[in-house]
Parts: sequence; C-alpha cells; structure tokens
Amino acid sequence: MIVTMADFELPETMTLRPSRHPVVGGAEFRAALAALASTVCVVTAQQGEEAIGRTVTSMLSLSLNPPTILISIDIMSRLADIIAKTKGFSLALLADDQQAVGDAFAGGLAPEQRFTIGDWSRWPSGHPMLLGAVTALDCEVIGAIETGTHVLFAGAIIETETTTSRSPLVWQRHHYHKLNRLD
Repeated sequence: MIVTMADFELPETMTLRPSRHPVVGGAEFRAALAALASTVCVVTAQQGEEAIGRTVTSMLSLSLNPPTILISIDIMSRLADIIAKTKGFSLALLADDQQAVGDAFAGGLAPEQRFTIGDWSRWPSGHPMLLGAVTALDCEVIGAIETGTHVLFAGAIIETETTTSRSPLVWQRHHYHKLNRLD
C-alpha cells in the first residue's frame, strides 16, 4: 500500500492504535526519557541549492547487513520532505567540541544560517558532510514508515568517515556531557 503524505510517497504506514491504558503526560514523558544518554547527531539533506538539517537523538543502528541506520523525523518538516524527495540524507555524530553545531541545528539559528557553524563539505551524493565529527555517514533511503507525526527513514550507509581520536558529545538530562577517555 502506498500512502501520500506531505508531497511524498511512503511505501508503508505503521498505524498506532490508542493505548488501552491512560498514557503519561508530555512533561512526564520528557522527564523520564531525559535519563537516556545519547550521542548528539545532526541529520542533513540537500536538494539543489537548499541544505537543511536538524539535531536529533532519535537515531539507532538498525542492521549490519545491509549496514543501515534508522532516524525519526517530524513528518511535517522540510527535512522530511527533502529526505523523501532526494531519497537520501547524511548524519553526523558530533564530537565533544561541536556543541555550537548541536545548538545551531536544534533551533538556535534560523535554518538558512545553520551551516555557517562548523566546517562543512559535501558527500559525492551532494548531501552536507560535517568535518571533524566523531563519525559522519551518507545514507540512501531504503525504506520509510509513517507513524502519524513522524517518518522513520531507514538509511543504507553508502559512505562513512570516522575519527577515532575524537570523543562524542552526549545529551542527557537536558545538558551536554563529555565522556572521560579511558584509553
């Protein structure tokens, strides 16, 4: 079944049924999940001259074969639209000295100003590539599921750059944290 949402086609939908039990409120949910420590990531995409990006923590490793990650993007966002139209995106796992990049892409700067923070290049696909990240990935969308408010994009990793000498920037309890290097 093909569903058309926000001017792009999604191959499947995952209809979420109402819970049989009362659910917690938004504030309680955010407080509970604030305990989850996660590497700060920036998802970017480019279509023509328009580059767009957003800081996310909703990213996970999905599969080794093929090497695939899963990201969750607001279905009404311009980023979701461009990812769907270009069938690709890039992801940067920020280094612990890239807090300004995380802040800019979390809404600290207007979308058209975000790429002025950090050192940016381009992948062969044309998507933005953040230099100096702990890991940078270029991905081809190989699947997508709409959940009502978000799209889960499965991205096959087609290019990667990893800097093993850098430590990741971590987000937990509404603050950035640095890891202590143990090596």
